[in-house]
Amino acid sequence: MPEFVATLLAAAAFCLTLLLLNAATRWLLQAHLGPQILCENSVLQYGGALVLARAAYRRAPQRHPV
Repeated sequence: MPEFVATLLAAAAFCLTLLLLNAATRWLLQAHLGPQILCENSVLQYGGALVLARAAYRRAPQRHPV
């Protein structure tokens, strides 16, 4: 069960981070504050979301064998 919870937390962290980074990128592009190379769903956004998901997975409760 703890493995399921850790995976669920990591997936939620990935999705929420990707949504937030996508919204921030869209806002920066519309405000003409970011470079045009910074596009939606770029490697930078997916990379940031994966880093946060990995951190959430590592900090989730782990089951220790008795």
